[in-house]
Amino acid sequence: MAVCLRYVNKEEIVMERFLGLVHVSSTNALWLKVALESLLAKHNLSLARIRGQGYDGATNMQGEFNSLKSLILKENACAFYVHCFVHQLQLALVVVAKKQVKIALLFNLLASLCNIVGASCKRKDMLRESQMQKTIVALQNGDVSSGHGLNQETTLKRTGDTRWSSHYGTILSLISIFSSVVEVLEVIEEDGNNLEQRAEACQLLNHIQSFKFVFNLHLMKSILGVTNELSQALRRSDQDIINAMTLVKVSKQRLQSIRDDGWSSLLNEVSLFCDSRNTLAPNMNDIFVTQGRSRRKIQKVSNLHHFQVELFYQVIDRQLQELNNCFTEVNTELLLCIACLNPSDSFFAFDKEKLLRLAEFYPHEFSSTQLLALDSQLENFILDMCLDDQFSNINEISGLSQKLVETKKYIIYSLVFLLLKLALILPVATASVERTFSAMNIIKSRLRNRMGDEWLNDCLVTYIERDTFNQVDNETIIQHFQNMKTRREESSRFEAKKVSN
Repeated sequence: MAVCLRYVNKEEIVMERFLGLVHVSSTNALWLKVALESLLAKHNLSLARIRGQGYDGATNMQGEFNSLKSLILKENACAFYVHCFVHQLQLALVVVAKKQVKIALLFNLLASLCNIVGASCKRKDMLRESQMQKTIVALQNGDVSSGHGLNQETTLKRTGDTRWSSHYGTILSLISIFSSVVEVLEVIEEDGNNLEQRAEACQLLNHIQSFKFVFNLHLMKSILGVTNELSQALRRSDQDIINAMTLVKVSKQRLQSIRDDGWSSLLNEVSLFCDSRNTLAPNMNDIFVTQGRSRRKIQKVSNLHHFQVELFYQVIDRQLQELNNCFTEVNTELLLCIACLNPSDSFFAFDKEKLLRLAEFYPHEFSSTQLLALDSQLENFILDMCLDDQFSNINEISGLSQKLVETKKYIIYSLVFLLLKLALILPVATASVERTFSAMNIIKSRLRNRMGDEWLNDCLVTYIERDTFNQVDNETIIQHFQNMKTRREESSRFEAKKVSN
């Protein structure tokens, strides 16, 4: 488990430091908490001083009840959880969807499809040629319009867990050029280089031309399409928290609307797609046939129940649960309040009531008396900021805090300054932990794969925080090393001096 610390230093600059790597014998939340406490205690730190925590989408870290987040909140109610925005939201939603076996199969098939169709330049050219011929026919029949920027060349995009929105892009491109992909697979099935290629193409043809595949393809297109704008907003380095939180609310409402009223439109869309591609659609009232299992061991349900209840409802419910876990009412309100401190556009987002609400989230920092004082101080603060030209070109909260220190106004507006520091330490967009695991692949290489935990941790700290360690003089390191205990080399030097004397 990699642990990073986010804090504000004496110059009021936001710092992120790699604290250490902890070996855990179990990924149970309780074990993780014990390991975290031991690491903090080693550096004379305490959970009681934490004012924010953020993790990726793992259930044992950010689940609602018995996760690491919940265990810490039980001891420290001010350690508010904010989902790590760097951990791609859309990828997290894809992972949640994959918990449904049929959806996991869909993404496996998409990966195989991209591999076999895009395996060579010849096949890519074949796909482009097929799509071009279909576009020409469609233009002649008047099925599509011509014009500048229309009917651009489309290829089958390859999915990738490290590329933003790649799964959504792959689904869109496959739906767009579905018929051309089928033609390429048919050619590979007949004229493939070897028997394995022809067999794989035949198997893919059987899968992608089934109603199950088409239904799952359109279902995930609808779901990932709802959250695509939110994913793009969270990805931005200059995050607009207000708009991002609005998109969270929009995504939740749209998913709920699709669940309540979107079944008929989705089924019609899939049926039309199947009719145009000569794919046989099952009768929804017939008994659903499950392949690969003994029919005596499964409960008999209709096709309608399977596709609507076991797929449509379950997948959407999981997406809604993931969004609710990532963006609870508390941290959504917290982020909206923090956005009111944004100094851009002459403090356009400033809202005194929301900032007072932000202070109420931290009862250890703001007593009832200080809340009353903060009310008046905020009025003076905003008027002072708007009149002072030194603060007119600041666009970030971190820049505002630094300028307050530079102008000594942090002493005058001490309570507002404390609010700024609390806002700065919340890990809304941090990639430090992600970089840690990339660094681990460099440090613990194939030639050095037997490193112990302590040695690995020491190497990682010095490698990741090398900017800090480069400032330490070599002579200081040597002297510290010698003072730890008597060294053999130093003893021999002493003996040599005695002999010479």
